[in-house]
Amino acid sequence: MFEQTFKNIDDILFKDAGADSELDYIGQTSWILFLRYLDELELEKKDEAELRGETYSFILDEDYRWKKWAMPKKADGTLDHHIALTGPDLVQFVDGQLFPYLSKFKETADNPKTIEYKIGEIFSELKNKIQSGYNLREIIEYADALDFLTTTDKHELSHLYETKIKNMGNAGRNGGQYYTPRPLIRAMVDVVNPQIGETVYDGAVGSAGFLCEAFAHMSADRDNLSTTDLKRLQESTFYGKEKKNLAYIIGVMNMILHGIEAPNIIHTNTLSENLRDIQAKDRHDVILANPPFGGKERKEVQQNFDIKTGETAFLFLQHFIKILKAGGRAGVVIKNTFLSNTDNASVSLRKHLLETCNLHTILDMPAGTFLGAGVKTVVLFFNKGEPTKKIWYYQLDAGRNMGKTNPLNDKDMAEFIELQKNHAEGDKSWFVDVADVNTDTFDLSVKNPNSPEEAPLRSPQEILTEMETMDAETKSILESIKKLL
Repeated sequence: MFEQTFKNIDDILFKDAGADSELDYIGQTSWILFLRYLDELELEKKDEAELRGETYSFILDEDYRWKKWAMPKKADGTLDHHIALTGPDLVQFVDGQLFPYLSKFKETADNPKTIEYKIGEIFSELKNKIQSGYNLREIIEYADALDFLTTTDKHELSHLYETKIKNMGNAGRNGGQYYTPRPLIRAMVDVVNPQIGETVYDGAVGSAGFLCEAFAHMSADRDNLSTTDLKRLQESTFYGKEKKNLAYIIGVMNMILHGIEAPNIIHTNTLSENLRDIQAKDRHDVILANPPFGGKERKEVQQNFDIKTGETAFLFLQHFIKILKAGGRAGVVIKNTFLSNTDNASVSLRKHLLETCNLHTILDMPAGTFLGAGVKTVVLFFNKGEPTKKIWYYQLDAGRNMGKTNPLNDKDMAEFIELQKNHAEGDKSWFVDVADVNTDTFDLSVKNPNSPEEAPLRSPQEILTEMETMDAETKSILESIKKLL
């Protein structure tokens, strides 16, 4: 039912003049789902308050609650068509009253960690693009049929939402910006292994895939977690920052659907923060991230960093090293050219990483892992606080060409996860001693010593000589045939 509902909503958005792409589809679905979820959450909290003999104070005024403007119902539970807005009246209410009302919560909320602030942030940044009020009415009715009540419902909804994010990433020119393959994220979370009591941070949060998977990992044994542990997971474990409007909204919505009511995601440009201003209280135990690659930052942003470079991913890596606690652990996706670029910034950054952190593992991913991105990537796993002495490399080979019809799966990652535990050597894995690394370039390129060496290229003279020999043999054979004829 859930899957069909999402498909029906997409079909309606496809017909609407205001929604042009998968990016619009998920943006519009998100704000409607959010308000539907908020209604369910408020009713749940009201029931809990009544059981305690208390009165619940609703976040939204009555006129702006789902049951009033979106789905007013008769006593028998069916939609009251005499009251329900539709057509131009519905669009006029949403654009002229609902969104302005909700956006003001950003100004009146106590602090950015509250759900009130998230409401204000979302509706300040997002606009209703659905032009037909009749289409919007249909979508609202489909959304109303979705249930958020049980853990199973939420799990299925979050899974379908992830699928929409994946489709959006595939449709966009920079797919990696929105969607990191979940099997890769799960493998990274498994290796870094965040624990209850630690904080997890992603400064390029995107759709919040890393934080959602880390939450799933840390709450897997939910039955044995204390009330304090569950509260800590909800309120003071997962942190993120995101620059782009749509990605921020999708990230917040994704975390909510995964069970985190008021995500600690800040809408800001992480790189605008000066490294020198980061203090001990700002640091985190675990960092999991896939920062955007290929972007270029302005000169004034570069001034916030010790190693000046326009490459966005290299600035993010400096930020992650700085904001990681001593003894903290990180898993960061970065394009593989970082390991070998010879420009001053790249060489300096590799040297800085090796000297300040133990870069214990480099995972080399096959081409096609990131759909639409068009670059090869590696994952850097490092612990802060001690220099690197040895690096364990693993070269992932899925045994097929990766692509849209052959995406990465959990089975592909299984051997890496198993071998990484003991840094076992094999055909796809090997060690590099940092003492043997060239200190002029600090080149860390992936060079598998177990791969068969390619035959050396022949000289032009050798090739010409062979051609002449073959020509002579061919001429001799032709003459023999002519004599027989």
